[in-house]
Amino acid sequence: MVGSAVKPRPAARWRWLVLAAVTGAQTLTAQPFGLPTANRALFERGGEDRFFVGTVGKPWTSGCYGCVRSEGWQMHEGLDIRCLQRDRSGEAADLVMATASGIVAYANTHPSLSNYGNYLILRHAIDGLEVYSLYAHLSAVQVKAGQTVQAGEVIGTMGRTANTHEAISKDRAHLHFELNLLANPRFAAWFQKTSPGQRNDHGAYNGQNLFGFDPRTVLLGQQQLGTNFHLVQFLRAQTELCRVGVRTPNLPWVQRYPALARRNPVAEKEGVAGYELALTCTGFPYEIIPRAASELKSSVKRRLLSVNAAEQEKHPCGRLVTRKSGGWQLTAKGERLLDLVCY
Repeated sequence: MVGSAVKPRPAARWRWLVLAAVTGAQTLTAQPFGLPTANRALFERGGEDRFFVGTVGKPWTSGCYGCVRSEGWQMHEGLDIRCLQRDRSGEAADLVMATASGIVAYANTHPSLSNYGNYLILRHAIDGLEVYSLYAHLSAVQVKAGQTVQAGEVIGTMGRTANTHEAISKDRAHLHFELNLLANPRFAAWFQKTSPGQRNDHGAYNGQNLFGFDPRTVLLGQQQLGTNFHLVQFLRAQTELCRVGVRTPNLPWVQRYPALARRNPVAEKEGVAGYELALTCTGFPYEIIPRAASELKSSVKRRLLSVNAAEQEKHPCGRLVTRKSGGWQLTAKGERLLDLVCY
């Protein structure tokens, strides 16, 4: 599946701020996200080193979201937030709070079953989207699945639980915090089919089923725009790594997140035979365009349409595409991601 290269878009980290400011008059219901701990250094000039916990021997940037580890080749799915309080034994004692009002979707209290250790997932309704926040490495969990929580309500205590080979040291105890959309509600069935013999202890709330976006940029955007910040506009303005075409008229992703879809008069007239998806470097499908059969131009089930080569060089950690024989191809990881989206 060979795709063509595309010219990189201009580098504009805050491009979406302009978009949001222009469209701020639209009648969208904005529910702001709040910081999940008392650490507010993110909003202070030069406060990043007091907010983020980097990996051992690395700067604070390795505690951010994105392609921030192993020289850009390793993905970090969230923010690692530094503790402010410690108990008498030196363990982190910060309270962890719900970033927004919602429902506890999942609570794992068996730390040996996940890299996340003890972790919570909350489900929120924001800007017409079903958003999932994740809180990991907790030392204590104070809520249960199905429980309703309010923004700022205490849900746990910061810690360092995990099942990784190298334990999180006491001095690096932190909250790992994510914002996500759910990839596919049928994840458990898909995983059983594609990974026979492997364990899935967390059902649909397995980390592989979460497509994340940068909480830091969201929180800073809210701080700058206030009620003019809207999550849908933010997501629509992500930087494109590649575009793919999928020949399937029933795409769970668009059924779950129709706000990310663009209208296409041709598909509306002729009927939808598939979709064009724009993916970020981490694989987040932030734009959906329905396509008619006459537009797909191929009977291939999944097809790489184009690649932003500059973005791939700058942020390779998703490992979704590779250059072979003078052209671009989807990697096995890229194919697997699309298989999950389409299942």
